[in-house]
Amino acid sequence: MHFLHGLEAHATPCETIMRIFLAGIMQGSHRTAALHDQQYRGRLKQLLVAHLPAADVYDPLADHPKSLEYGPQKGRDVFFYHNRLCREVDLVLAFVPEATMGTAIEMWEAHSHGRVVVSISPLILNWAVRFLSDIIYSDEATFEQALISGELAKKVQEIQAQKRL
Repeated sequence: MHFLHGLEAHATPCETIMRIFLAGIMQGSHRTAALHDQQYRGRLKQLLVAHLPAADVYDPLADHPKSLEYGPQKGRDVFFYHNRLCREVDLVLAFVPEATMGTAIEMWEAHSHGRVVVSISPLILNWAVRFLSDIIYSDEATFEQALISGELAKKVQEIQAQKRL
């Protein structure tokens, strides 16, 4: 079964689906109902699908594009649902160009439940990024290079094996 959409997975019998939660800055420190530029989501999802064919990427904004308009109960339900997903996926990919509380919570949920956390962030001294991430790439270009070369997939497999011990 497809982990998020209830559809049959499209991997071949010997491929294992890698369930990826695409975390990243949305509202950040905006004091109004506004989002930071979200174009990174499409770029990252496209890269993941192209270079990790067994990837099943969940983008919370794609499923909830009008989330800023949600009432308190629906917003709360979605917020906690996304946090639960981060406990269940294989990998959380966190895009953190600046401090983002929601993404930090998603990273914590993944980390505390033994999931792999990969961050794309220049904030290498930020404790949430530093201590919750298994792998940190300083920018999208470095992440892309690691993904294309196979380095990322290799590191993720090694980390998953260590976490299972």
